[in-house]
Amino acid sequence: MLHKTIDMAHATRLTRQGRLREAMAVLRGEGTGSPSTSSSSTPPSSTTSSNTSSPHTGPGRAPIDMQAPSPGSGGAWTSVADAGPADTTATPRRGANPLPRSLMGKLRSMPLKGQRRGHPQAPACAPGARFDAHVHAGPAGQRDYRLYVPGRALTRPPALLVMLHGCTQSPEDFAAGTGMNALAEAGGWLVVYPAQPQSANSARCWNWFNAADQSRDGGEPAIIAGITRAVMAAHNVDPARVYVAGLSAGGAAAAIMGAAYPDVFAAVGVHSGLPRGAATDVSTAFAAMRQGSAGRPAGRGRAMPTIVFHGDRDRTVHPVNGQHVLAQAGAGVALTTHVNRESPPGRHAYTRTVHTDAQHRPVLEHWLLHGAGHAWSGGSAAGSYTDPQGPDASREMMRFFAQQPGPASR
Repeated sequence: MLHKTIDMAHATRLTRQGRLREAMAVLRGEGTGSPSTSSSSTPPSSTTSSNTSSPHTGPGRAPIDMQAPSPGSGGAWTSVADAGPADTTATPRRGANPLPRSLMGKLRSMPLKGQRRGHPQAPACAPGARFDAHVHAGPAGQRDYRLYVPGRALTRPPALLVMLHGCTQSPEDFAAGTGMNALAEAGGWLVVYPAQPQSANSARCWNWFNAADQSRDGGEPAIIAGITRAVMAAHNVDPARVYVAGLSAGGAAAAIMGAAYPDVFAAVGVHSGLPRGAATDVSTAFAAMRQGSAGRPAGRGRAMPTIVFHGDRDRTVHPVNGQHVLAQAGAGVALTTHVNRESPPGRHAYTRTVHTDAQHRPVLEHWLLHGAGHAWSGGSAAGSYTDPQGPDASREMMRFFAQQPGPASR
């Protein structure tokens, strides 16, 4: 058997120069790309890993950690991976992380500051509440999910929030970091957390960048919609109060769900994500993450109520993507804009922009977090990718969602 030698040092140099296509060739053992023969004028091409996560500010795991450019790096981002134990049995489907399995194993073994060992524990439940494990299987595929059912007595059909985790996260981790279950308990809501397995993406990212996973009734959107409908049917959910939110890759997937299923979801929450259609493959995904992308025109003629949180120091997903998410969700609808800036003591300052309709209801809302990176604002250190110094994104999303009239009224 022929074994290829991978020159990791040279691949790193090429990556720092922004010459990602050549770096990937070296990593795959497909070319030499030697320093003496490679041209430094080659335009950068984003053809590396499919991950969208980043450095976290609380304890937890750092997956494929898209780091800020270092001095003298030519402005290119570098990546390291720590996606947990390698899945040696499952075969990644089309669109999964393209790095060779042997290289992924090497990168996963790299120690990272703040890395949590072992599997995250499920967050504590209120008395009488449940955080049940389920499996959904449909024509588009199968996914595990966790469902939070509040312990308090419900006086009316409950609302449902679908929460889509970021890369390398799990439902348990995401629930612990966002604190969404406690808010759901107080409001009498259900919260469902679909799980992305390593067999679908080696870093457990939702495949928001695949064209096949961006449309209605196919791919991952069909699976997530299937989970949503199953929970609605089993728990008598109010069909006018169903919402979806996510972080990073999960935020991009949430934007897709709102665009593809406006008849199911009343509103969308996107934290550090990208608009639907921002990319159609891994290469364009990294370009969108680095530079921003307007995505696919919505073409609805009516707005999808959307709230966006994004740190202005996010080195993983460019903050301009938050504006693109809102522009896509607004789709040419006439709205009134209100802007205010707050600087709470000891917390991140933020600029909040609210676009209201003729009834003065918030339709689009943008929180630009000054000094914040790629992490869930106001989250708990019990989960990964959280920033406790930020305004409480979970509480503000719940408040925004509760103000929306539902799909039937749009």
